[in-house]
Amino acid sequence: MPAEREVIDLDEHDRQSKTTGSVVSDGLLTRRKLGVGLIAAFVVGGVLGGLGVSELRDSREERERRASVALVAVPVSITGEGSDVSGVLQMDGQLAVTNAGQAPITVRTAAGQGPGAQVRDTGESQVLGPGDTGLIDVELRFECATAFESSILPMRFSVETDDRQVREIDYPVALVGSVWHARAEQPCARTSVG
Repeated sequence: MPAEREVIDLDEHDRQSKTTGSVVSDGLLTRRKLGVGLIAAFVVGGVLGGLGVSELRDSREERERRASVALVAVPVSITGEGSDVSGVLQMDGQLAVTNAGQAPITVRTAAGQGPGAQVRDTGESQVLGPGDTGLIDVELRFECATAFESSILPMRFSVETDDRQVREIDYPVALVGSVWHARAEQPCARTSVG
């Protein structure tokens, strides 16, 4: 009796192996795609988040820049003279104000008061771009005996910034040695003699 032979179909095994390998490869491929997708989403999210943070920082810096105020004020001229009281000079003058900030400002008011000295603007606003200098008309009142004892006159400016906020800025103006001091000396000498 002939021995039974077992026949092994090698194609069947290859088909099974290919099918099984395909399932494993598809699962691995799906996981890889998912991993790549997650990494891509993370990178895109990071880039967009970074851009958002950068935009917020730039926006905040721009608001701060527009809200910041820096100015310089110097007495530049004086005209006329009068007095209602002996030893007191009342004159008109001008104050040069420079916008040392990075954004436009409107100087709405200017006033100063020290021992024997008073300065106040005449009511006209001055619009100044960054780096611009404008002249503010002021009324001066000096009590000759005490006006120039202090070398500094504390001044306060009301300034409107580009974001429409009004800020009060204190700035000390050099009084002794200024044009105002030089022009007031002679009239003060006359009033103290007379």
